[in-house]
Amino acid sequence: MEFEVIAEGLDFPEGPVVMEDGSIIVVETDGGRITRCWSGGRKEVVATPGGGPNGLAVGADGALYHCNNGGHEGVGDGSNVGRIERIDIATGKVERIYESCDGDALSAPNDIMFDLDGQMWFTDLGRIGEKAKDWGGLYCASPDGSKITRVVERALSYNGVGISPDMSTVYAADTYSARLWAVDRKAELQKPRLVGTAPGPVFLDSLGMTAAGNVAVAAVTGGAIATFTPSGDVTMTPVDDRVVTNIAFGGEDMMDAWLTFSGHGTLVKTRWFEPGMKLLYNA
Repeated sequence: MEFEVIAEGLDFPEGPVVMEDGSIIVVETDGGRITRCWSGGRKEVVATPGGGPNGLAVGADGALYHCNNGGHEGVGDGSNVGRIERIDIATGKVERIYESCDGDALSAPNDIMFDLDGQMWFTDLGRIGEKAKDWGGLYCASPDGSKITRVVERALSYNGVGISPDMSTVYAADTYSARLWAVDRKAELQKPRLVGTAPGPVFLDSLGMTAAGNVAVAAVTGGAIATFTPSGDVTMTPVDDRVVTNIAFGGEDMMDAWLTFSGHGTLVKTRWFEPGMKLLYNA
């Protein structure tokens, strides 16, 4: 498998989104930036929300929505708060939408996607403190800030999130257990179903859905993409960075794949072995 470097010098890239013009927008988690990348190495800062930008998705209104884990440092000015934010692509304006659910503060929101009804689904990894770790979870929320529902509570470390092509199932990858979980696409508290476990000593990060309904999950520290079938079979595809954090699909046949190599600080492109699922919304 060959990898073309699209952009380098990125400060822990994550959350790639393939845009209509062929550019890729990523977050730079350690840099507090949202950055647009083009083939040939050109980069442009879209917004600087601060904190720790993580998962990124385009909503039905054409704006970017992202999970901000608050960053690693408690700076005390409000930028270290876990939250969901809306970003105007044209102006870079950042609007804070959610910081809590039912009175409980969000801890470290991680990845986000939208369903056919325009509702956002996002995971919370749970912030790690000096002596303890917060529980994570899965949430469904309206992008206008009017309603948020906890769908899975007391999760160990939910990270990547995606939806099946038939819109019936929401998947969440758990980092520390290396397990993939599933729930019905219902905005109500549920008990998740175990899909499968990635082999070997790996952590699971963010994910991309394929057109066939398989779930391609970045296997951090394992230097691979773990592809789960809906029945739980897993295939490991090695890549060129042990700290691969995400995968996104695009191109005319949806078989182009962009991966964030966070260990190298690069965004790379390759050809995948099956077509990805088209995004429901784009800009």
